[in-house]
Parts: sequence; structure tokens; C-alpha cells
Amino acid sequence: MTILDVGLNFRSTLLENKLKKIPFNLPHLTGKEVHYLYEAVHSGQLAGNGDFTKRCHRFMQERYGFGRCLLTTSCTDALEMAALLLDIQPGDEVIMPSFTFPSTANAFVLRGAKIVFADSRADQPNVDEKQLEALITDRSRAIVLVHYAGVACEMDAIISLAERHGLFVVEDAAQAIDATYKGKPLGSIGHLAAFSFHETKNIISGEGGMLAINDARFFERAEILWEKGTNRAAFYRGEVDKYSWVDVGSSFLPTETIAAFLFAQLEQMEDIQTRRKAIWKRYEQGLQPLAGERHFSLPFYPPHTSNNGNMFYLLLPSLEKRSALIRYLVDQHNIHAVFHYLPLHSSPFYTDKHDGRSLPNCDRYADCLLRLPFYYELTEADQQRVIEAINDFFK
Repeated sequence: MTILDVGLNFRSTLLENKLKKIPFNLPHLTGKEVHYLYEAVHSGQLAGNGDFTKRCHRFMQERYGFGRCLLTTSCTDALEMAALLLDIQPGDEVIMPSFTFPSTANAFVLRGAKIVFADSRADQPNVDEKQLEALITDRSRAIVLVHYAGVACEMDAIISLAERHGLFVVEDAAQAIDATYKGKPLGSIGHLAAFSFHETKNIISGEGGMLAINDARFFERAEILWEKGTNRAAFYRGEVDKYSWVDVGSSFLPTETIAAFLFAQLEQMEDIQTRRKAIWKRYEQGLQPLAGERHFSLPFYPPHTSNNGNMFYLLLPSLEKRSALIRYLVDQHNIHAVFHYLPLHSSPFYTDKHDGRSLPNCDRYADCLLRLPFYYELTEADQQRVIEAINDFFK
């Protein structure tokens, strides 16, 4: 029995056990991960920036037109690199949505920034671009966007605003791989962009992330920060005769095993995306009648954006209704659905630092949004079971 056979047998057992219930997420394997992990282990280089890292960089740059790419151990690391590259200093202000994961804010808080939270739009959880200009002061340095569920923020308006005020734009594209805005790949529009390959995302490596650098001013320094503040990468390319400590930095780059796993996923991008979009469409079709009866709202995609099949959610009318539906799905049907972010502006860590503005749309999404099970191996039968359970709850 080969290593691959062992891995596939384990995978089969895992699926059999897990699908007795319908979990919220199940990591997808393409079949080549074990092969590439074996290759990486026997290549003689387990530390980062080896052959698989370079293959991943090349894939992403060629497919999406990013200026440069650097794999990181997480999206959090990519965001922290962005904060370092922008030279965020204590007292600088960074504008971002409150409806996001703490990593989006933490990266800049670590540099001493004051976070200025913006509300979400009424029609979807992305930041309300019309509110941003009123939040800009002479201390503002950057606008950080989150493309929630792979839906593009209104990039034309935001880039125009940033240019008028001399601000940097960072795209938190953790959920936005393979999504577009007016035909442009998300992550290619702002100065910098951070991606996630966490096991709940479309393309995974367990943990893992990537920084996309679209402003040539940051190319050289990004690589130095990535290499622990040294010019080691330039040394290995023969551009300097020795490497030394030349800047701040940290151990942001992942091992070759993470890159090897990731490359197996990238090679199957088309298959993964086709499958996930089909799952998304079945949810939409199956739940549209109930949405038409105003029991809940379905995700909204503006016509100039694309759907990358990242997640499917319902927007319930109240926290009480959402809580009741979660309990019903688990207790009566063994289906695991989850809510998402809690508002950062009213979090225990930041509530006394927030300026007191009410962010009602953010609060509404935090109370009412429910994410449904979504993963590559979700069968049509199990997905229909989810849809019928939701129908049973409301009927």
C-alpha cells in the first residue's frame, strides 16, 4: 500500500464518519497533495522559498496579474506584512469595516494605529463606500477593505477617494480568490492584498496565506520583510555577495510542505471553482421561494461583480429567528450551520477605543446572518436535505 493509498483510505473513513451529520465545512483534497508532500520532503529543502513556493507564486501572478506574490503562513501574516510595508506608526488612522475578523484590525493595531470603523452597506456586508470620506482626517493613512463572501467592494469609488486623499488601499481578500470586479481580479486593484488558504476557504493548505503586491515601490522591501528582515533571497539569486540584517521583518514565509499542499489545490482550481459555484446555485434555486415570501434574504451580488462560490448565507429578520433556526437544524436534522463575525467596534478589546458611532448595518449582519454548510463534497442529496430542513422550519 502506497502513502497515497493510506491517505485516500483515511479520507474515505473521515467522510463516512463525518457525513453521518452534515458539517459546516469539510476540507477538500484533490488527490495530489500526498504526492507533492512526498516530493517536498525528499527534495532536500523543507524550509520555505523552494521550488513549490516558486510554483505557487508563478501560478498566482500569471493567472491574476498581481505585481508580485509572497506566500505566508496565514492571511494574518500577510496583513501584518502590509502594515509594515505601509510604515504604519502610532497614532496613524486606518479605516476598515467593523464586520470582519479581528486579524484585519490586529495587523494595524500592532503597529500602534487607531482603527476607525465603518458601517456595512444595507444590501450586503461589504463596507459602505459612501461613508468613508467623512471618516478621513489628516491622520488617515490607509483604507482596508474586506471583500465579504467574495463579493467585490465598490472599488472604483474607493480607489478614487483614496487617490484624492493620498491614502493606501489594502484588500483583505481572504474570501475572494478567483472573484472579480468589472472583470479585474480581486487582489489586483489595491496597493496590497491579503489572501487566505485556511481550510474553510475555496483553495486550502490547512493554514496559509499570501500577500499580493501591486505597487512596485514595495517589491524589494516586501521580500526583505518576508525573509526576517534580511536580503537572503537576493543573496541566493546571486545579486549580493552575502546577506545581512537590513530591515525589520519576521518569519512570514511558510515551509515547502505548505506550498506543496497548496500547489496541488491550485492545479485543480477550475474543478474546485466549478463545483463550488454549482453548490451555490443549487442553494439559491432551492431557497428562492422562501426568500420570495420574505422569510429571509439571500446574498446580493451587484451585476459588475462575480460569484466565486465562497459561501452561502441567509439573512434572517432577527437574532431570535436565527438562533431558533440554528437550534432546529442541529437538534432536528443534525445539520451544522453557523453565524459569522461579531462587530469589532463593540468587542471587549475595542469598545472603549471606538468613537461611539452607531453602526446599525454591521450589528444587523452580526445578529442575523447565518452561513449554511458549504464544501466540495456536499452531495446534491445532502444539500437538498439542508434546503428541505429550512423549508420545514418556516412552513
